[in-house]
Amino acid sequence: MAVPSALLLTLFLACSPIAHAQFPTAQMGEVVPRDVREVYEKGLQYLAKTQTEDGDWRGGQGGPGVTGMAVMAFLASGEDPNFGIYSGNIRRGLRSILLSQDSATGIYGGAMGHTSMYNHGFAMLAIAESYGAVDDSDLWRGSAKQSEDGTGMTLGHSLELAVRGAVTSQKKNRFGGWRYGPDATDADTSVSGAMMVGLLAARNAGIEVPDEAIDRGVAYFKSMTSPSGQVAYAGIGGFDDSIPRISIGTLVYAIARRKDMPEFKATLGALTSRLEQPASGSYLRYGQYYEAQALFQGDVEAWEKWNEQLIRELKADQGADGGFSGGLGNSVDSALSLLAMALNFRFLPIYER
Repeated sequence: MAVPSALLLTLFLACSPIAHAQFPTAQMGEVVPRDVREVYEKGLQYLAKTQTEDGDWRGGQGGPGVTGMAVMAFLASGEDPNFGIYSGNIRRGLRSILLSQDSATGIYGGAMGHTSMYNHGFAMLAIAESYGAVDDSDLWRGSAKQSEDGTGMTLGHSLELAVRGAVTSQKKNRFGGWRYGPDATDADTSVSGAMMVGLLAARNAGIEVPDEAIDRGVAYFKSMTSPSGQVAYAGIGGFDDSIPRISIGTLVYAIARRKDMPEFKATLGALTSRLEQPASGSYLRYGQYYEAQALFQGDVEAWEKWNEQLIRELKADQGADGGFSGGLGNSVDSALSLLAMALNFRFLPIYER
């Protein structure tokens, strides 16, 4: 499976020591396991400390998609995104994403020369999850990079542009999916998964997304799904037991509300039959991120069983600084690890069933 060539908050409380926030969802008592809350809080502190002054994260993979992953990790914690301890990190991250957007094409990263559709998909998802939760009127406060009237791009306007850019890219694609660049004519299920989830999140947020775009994307995944539930990467055939791709297919069918399709039943069956299969490899965190969502959307009981093991693994893998390491760089792997755990909180709209 290929991964982004360029993916996926000012120094946190720069003039004072890192403050310790109340554990996420403390108001929910012990509904969220203590281990989850402790690991998650340490991870958020790591992301806060490693955010650049420009609002993004660097080292390893980078770009608006990575920034979007980290922003979602903060949003998923349950802290108030406008006044909570991480609200400044969220605003700086969102401004970084919006400033990267090409105003002509709507592609995130385009203004910076980073036109990876991985970046666009994950950034679009983050803006969709922020839309309606983060106060636009306060988004550009304290930023020197705003328009002359003291305002900047709104989340809603940016998201509309992003959807337009995604749909325009898909129309150029003979498969109905997406590949690395916005003008690509071939497609793969990894990039297309990021794009489909971003579009579906935008639609859930109230942005108009053409039914045709969703239908073509689902049809592409259908063409890439075997009767046994395996999901190919690109081209024709090439089916194998890739947990990340099986998870992506399951998730796309689920949130597109196509659970009646035999392809959804097949991918979910393939996923739940492999719960005991140990995860490994350079793309471990990427796989955990998607498997968590796919199982939660498809089979809650299976997710609960798998989630217990995930918590144990992440608790053991977390570094002393609160971060997680992996093949994609600590920023990406840390954000993905936290988001895999974030189903325990269920604050993000995309995590609702």
